[in-house]
Amino acid sequence: MATALSSPSTATTAVTIAKPVGPICNLHCEYCYYLDKADLFAPDERFRMSEPVLRAYLTNAIAGAHASPVHVVWHGGEPLLAGRAFYERAFAIQAELAPEGWTWLNSFQTNGTLLDDSWADFIAEHHIAVGLSLDGGPTTHDALRRDRHGRSTQHRVLDALARLRARGVEPDVLCTVNAVTAAHPLAVYRYLRDLGVLWIQFIPVVARDHDGAVTPESVEPAAFGDFLMAIFDEWVRHDVNRVVVQGFLEGLFVTSNGRGTLCVSSETCGQVLAIEHDGSVYACDHFVDAEHRLGSVLSDSLLDLAASPSQVAFGEAKRDALAAQCRDCTVLRFCRGGCPKDRFALSDDAKSVLNYLCEGYRRFYTHARANLERMGALAVAGARPSSIMAELAVEDAKRARSFELAGRNDPCPCGSGRKYKHCCLATRDRPS
Repeated sequence: MATALSSPSTATTAVTIAKPVGPICNLHCEYCYYLDKADLFAPDERFRMSEPVLRAYLTNAIAGAHASPVHVVWHGGEPLLAGRAFYERAFAIQAELAPEGWTWLNSFQTNGTLLDDSWADFIAEHHIAVGLSLDGGPTTHDALRRDRHGRSTQHRVLDALARLRARGVEPDVLCTVNAVTAAHPLAVYRYLRDLGVLWIQFIPVVARDHDGAVTPESVEPAAFGDFLMAIFDEWVRHDVNRVVVQGFLEGLFVTSNGRGTLCVSSETCGQVLAIEHDGSVYACDHFVDAEHRLGSVLSDSLLDLAASPSQVAFGEAKRDALAAQCRDCTVLRFCRGGCPKDRFALSDDAKSVLNYLCEGYRRFYTHARANLERMGALAVAGARPSSIMAELAVEDAKRARSFELAGRNDPCPCGSGRKYKHCCLATRDRPS
């Protein structure tokens, strides 16, 4: 959910994430990477996007778009803290700037805890898309997502979901994969699925302290891979036709179209710009720092900033700085080395850096690749990728029957080459 910017005369395309209140938030999530961005500003900073900045940003957005609708994502911190009057003004400016026949699509990425009936009415009235942060049930969500007084928040997010649905608004759900949720993959997934969530984005938490050490709240690489594997095996057998899991969809794009659509699964990046409340433009939401400040919407064109030599170099480094170990990896076409912010682990030869989550990506895509390729082939052939569920049901039934018929000294039906008694029978790991 973001503003797409493009120029008919160039190949430049950019996306923007706007921060109307900067890093200010009413929650204190243990793993938040953005709260400390307040240190970039003076102690008395107001953290509120002014009207001149707002107008300059929206003018830039419409100037950089060559098609309707023009998508604007309001992010944070917590964007609802800006208040409804701010967005009423923003929408009035949008209406003023839009060419005849053009429309805007506004999106909120919110924690949902401030979303009362008045906000829900406002969202429905203005047809605002919503991304809602929800880390599963109360146990997993409240472990790390509490408010500034240490109080639980999960029930408030569910109230927000109910209010939105009562008004015909179905939000996407963003769920983090952290040290807590990673230990309960199926519980987290089934909770969200059984809530009727239609679109889930699983975001790995990789946070580092001031000394560069990975924090305890972060997901371990192997656990990240195991989390995705467990959910994928459930999803590919039962839910392809009713739940979109964004990461799995990206894998399907790779197998059917040859490339993903998100920056994390693309060869290069650098086309997702962050706009802070003061108008400062940064290379990426994860690189909001002095080194990666590109300019300001008050004085610069977003298209020009996206196409600037420094930003192009930033984006191409995602591909060009890949370690040899990555270039030789059989799943590179899926992960593309992951997000550059997480490239700080040493390669096997200790001569270059890998993505911290490399082991997790390798585990997951090695495990899921065959079924992703089958789904991609179905899509290319004009069939529904969800057809794989019926195919796997038949295969799983045959496999289960082979275990039922196997003798102790027979080759194990799992294909290990070992005798059944020394393999799955011995470990009681009989696939169902």
